[in-house]
Amino acid sequence: MIATRSPIARLGIRAASPLAIMTGVYLLFAGHNQPGGGFSAGLVFGAVIALRTVTGLQTPRHANTLISIGIIIICTTAAAPLLVGNELLDQQIISTELPLLGKVKTGSALPFDVGVTAVVVGLIIALLHGLGAANLAKPAQPASRHTSSTTDAGAEV
Repeated sequence: MIATRSPIARLGIRAASPLAIMTGVYLLFAGHNQPGGGFSAGLVFGAVIALRTVTGLQTPRHANTLISIGIIIICTTAAAPLLVGNELLDQQIISTELPLLGKVKTGSALPFDVGVTAVVVGLIIALLHGLGAANLAKPAQPASRHTSSTTDAGAEV
């Protein structure tokens, strides 16, 4: 594939990856108050992983672990309000005063969004694995010139 051989493509993806990751983190943290959230952050992180995989900079791994951890976080966050007598998926807001940042508000939507992000990234990694993306960085094997197979006796099959 041309992307794995192109130093310009590799350099461009390396340069753009930190900016895309910062954008994904912003979407994750701003998501419960503004447009964004776990799904859009997961798509941005997944795009970074896909581009880095296509250019041969990394091999995607641990899809099942990410999906499992994400589902555990989502279920725990969804069921936690039931323990204190509230409804399923009821959001609790936590507000605190920090020295440099001032008043900071967050809620139970943030861990829920982190779980959704983990599931989305895990699914993208599983998709890349299923499509054989790990083999993209390897050089292509030359095609065999033999069109028919033979047995030990020399007869064609």
